[in-house]
Amino acid sequence: MKMIKDKQLLVAADFAGQPLKDAVVAHLEAKGWTITDIGVKVDSDPNDTDLMFHRLGLRVGAMITEKEFERALIFCGTGMGIHIAASKCPGVHAGVVESVPAARRAITGNGVNVLAMGAFYVAPAMGCDIADAYLSAELGTGYEWWKNFYEFHKLAMDELDAFDYETYKKNGFKVNKLGDYPLKLETKPED
Repeated sequence: MKMIKDKQLLVAADFAGQPLKDAVVAHLEAKGWTITDIGVKVDSDPNDTDLMFHRLGLRVGAMITEKEFERALIFCGTGMGIHIAASKCPGVHAGVVESVPAARRAITGNGVNVLAMGAFYVAPAMGCDIADAYLSAELGTGYEWWKNFYEFHKLAMDELDAFDYETYKKNGFKVNKLGDYPLKLETKPED
């Protein structure tokens, strides 16, 4: 698997997301990242329907499911459509963000392995900052002071990975729990 610790990243964008993707990729490559881009490029054929947002989202999702890559950044006009498509694949935890704090929390609290941005709403400089925040953190990091933060959120990710709708339905719409970790809202102690 191509890992974040090795500065390996998968990216994809449709035609609407391509300008933002290009800015973020240039920024990351200047910082030493190796980028695998499976989406629209400057010279892409606009009639290539394999480059539609949902088809790219499914392909990225499949590459995450198949453990070719640990994480991906994806881009379309809103970030919504490509993220919905990627989310159809097992083990994909996709999120759409438009701010640095949301990007950081997407990975630290929700284990997002596919982060989407919308070029209609995210300026290139903000996209670069979002990518930096997302790629510099992991599930639970920055919350070491919060009792059970990592365990609580890891349990959620594990239960979502194990989720089967038919089993859920047969169980009266109750989750097959893999365990429990109490978590309450805490205030970060002053340093």
